[in-house]
Amino acid sequence: MKKLLQILFLVIFVWMIVMTTRTCMEISLWDAWPSYKANPWAIATLWDAYFGFLTFFIWVCFKESRLAMRVLWFVLIMGLGNIAMSFYVLLQLHKLKPDEPLSKVLTA
Repeated sequence: MKKLLQILFLVIFVWMIVMTTRTCMEISLWDAWPSYKANPWAIATLWDAYFGFLTFFIWVCFKESRLAMRVLWFVLIMGLGNIAMSFYVLLQLHKLKPDEPLSKVLTA
C-alpha cells in the first residue's frame, strides 16, 4: 500500500507540474485573470480549492511542531496547491520506516 501511495502522489506531483508549466506557456495567470474572475464557476472552484488547501494545512500543523515549518508549508501550500501537498505526502511516506504502519503517516 505504501508503494501505491508513493506512485499516486508522485503522479499527482508530476502531473501538476506539467499542467502548470504547459498552461503558463499558453497564457500567464495574470492575463487569464479577467476572464477567470468573470466566470462564477471558476471563482467557486477557486474557493473550493483554497478551503481544501487550508484543510490540508491543518493536518500539516498537527504534523509539524516548529512554527517556521508551519509558516513555510503554509506559503508553499497556498502558493503551489497540490504540487506542495503531494510533495508533503511523499516526504511523509519517505520518512516512514519499513516496520512502521502506514497509519503513522497520518498521526505522528
